[in-house]
Amino acid sequence: MSNRPFSFQISETDEIPLRCDNHITRHLSDMRGQFLDQRAYDAIHSKDDVLLYEVYEIKLPEVEGELQHGISVVHPGKVGCEYFMTKGHFHKVLNTAEVYYCLHGEGVMVMETPEGDWSVEEMHPGAVVYVPPRWGHRSVNTNLHSNLVMFFVYPANAGHDYISIEQQGFRKLIVDREGRYEIIDNPNWISPDMR
Repeated sequence: MSNRPFSFQISETDEIPLRCDNHITRHLSDMRGQFLDQRAYDAIHSKDDVLLYEVYEIKLPEVEGELQHGISVVHPGKVGCEYFMTKGHFHKVLNTAEVYYCLHGEGVMVMETPEGDWSVEEMHPGAVVYVPPRWGHRSVNTNLHSNLVMFFVYPANAGHDYISIEQQGFRKLIVDREGRYEIIDNPNWISPDMR
């Protein structure tokens, strides 16, 4: 557990923490197979391994009782008609919740359960999204001109299961239709039971 209470400040200009000891970056190459339009993916990737999103954390022990927290920044852009997004994950401890608070930008949180329930919640400054236990989740930046910046907090012992998402993706995709986002079925999604 943390030995002492602490605080940190979020910069008002770029909305990243002024204190950070764990900076995670995810580039286009980290998202191979996650975008619907493989040709668009290959065309972009052949020119540049674009930075899609970043996570800034104050690293805490991954034990029960601690609350991991930080800032995620999803940059603007698209691959084909799909907006830039996070890889998405379930928690390894599946019965774990997470909270996101939007600081800047516009986007959606795409969520689903292993049993097939799904939900998409809008993110805008001041919006809070509660991700219940058992719900996988992914952040999508639906604004092509600014970052989607969110504060998150979850139990530090929860872990991350990215493999499930890498294998089958999410049931729902968020695409750009004439400047507005639209929720569509993922035509490549296959139930784990049917593999």
